[in-house]
Amino acid sequence: MKKDILTLSDLEPSDFKLLLDRAAELKSRHRKGILDRTLIGKSVGLIFDKPSTRTRISFEAAAIQLGAVPIFISSGDTQMARNEPIEDTARVLSRYLDGVAFRTFSQDLIEQFAASSDIPVINALTDKYHPCQVLSDLLTVIENKGSLKGLKVAWIGDGNNMAHSWINAAAALGFTLTLACPKAYAPDKKILAQALEKNSSISVTTDPLEATRYADVINTDVWASMGQEDEQAKRQKAFKAYQVNSLLLDVADKDAIVMHCLPAHRGEEITADVLDGPRSVVWDQAENKMHMHKAILDILLSA
Repeated sequence: MKKDILTLSDLEPSDFKLLLDRAAELKSRHRKGILDRTLIGKSVGLIFDKPSTRTRISFEAAAIQLGAVPIFISSGDTQMARNEPIEDTARVLSRYLDGVAFRTFSQDLIEQFAASSDIPVINALTDKYHPCQVLSDLLTVIENKGSLKGLKVAWIGDGNNMAHSWINAAAALGFTLTLACPKAYAPDKKILAQALEKNSSISVTTDPLEATRYADVINTDVWASMGQEDEQAKRQKAFKAYQVNSLLLDVADKDAIVMHCLPAHRGEEITADVLDGPRSVVWDQAENKMHMHKAILDILLSA
């Protein structure tokens, strides 16, 4: 039976553990120079509607290291750009490939694709969720904190796809999550309500200091994501008080770590001294995308 990762709500706590443990194992083996070639003879389609640096290259590297062949597919160069039904594309690609990572705008589109696909479909980012990024971020937190148990995670900024996936993760895994967002940019109410049914330690505030106080992990993202460039000036004004800087770090736990999924705009959502400072783990976070993507491909495609 095929398994998709379209949102982190698709995963049980046991699934998180399996993925996190396997990613840590593959990372350790990679650093020792041990080759894991579990996907020789497999092919992975990478359908990207949005530009990417880290997600694309980490998926390509992950596939290659495991012995699979990654096939990059720009939807603009396919019949999808000529309005071929997404269901038809999914049915055909299921006969060519062993799995697909899909990076697109609409969550509905990827769900339609998965519903007609006979192979695993992985959400490599939509406007609503970014599950693979948060999985790799959880790996980074565990590396630095030992576990997720008893931690407080602060999210500062936009209630966007990253925030939604952090909410999904907190709902499944039980850690405390406080999101500080401007009122007009709060997370989706339905996603939040569903999460609160599982974990009451998830909250939203408009005060960044409240969210960061005693936090073990401080997390942020750009103020204007892809497709929101025309809102840049408006968002800069709305998010002015939501910068991750030394003032926020002063009220966090003394051993708090700082995360950013990149690309970062130094001087906007985060200051250069914090991003490049001793509490930042963003470069480990970026590397861990590849190791987590290896774990995802290995577990979903090797069966």
